[in-house]
Amino acid sequence: ATAVDQAVGMSLVVFSLVLFTYYSVWVIVLPFVARDHILHNYFLPREYSVILPGVAAIVVLICILWKNRKPKKVD
Repeated sequence: ATAVDQAVGMSLVVFSLVLFTYYSVWVIVLPFVARDHILHNYFLPREYSVILPGVAAIVVLICILWKNRKPKKVD
């Protein structure tokens, strides 16, 4: 693989790890922290922890369906 491919791959891995860590702390740890704690300032409201992955899943599904659609036959 070229250096560009390795850099893109590494950046995707780092992005995924940061996103996983953020989401895990948001969903697993934050409910057990007092509401007036400073940590809550760094996270969105809890409702978004369900809404955002749902929207992301719908977008991915639409992209997959869009890519797999078959062109109409022209007679």
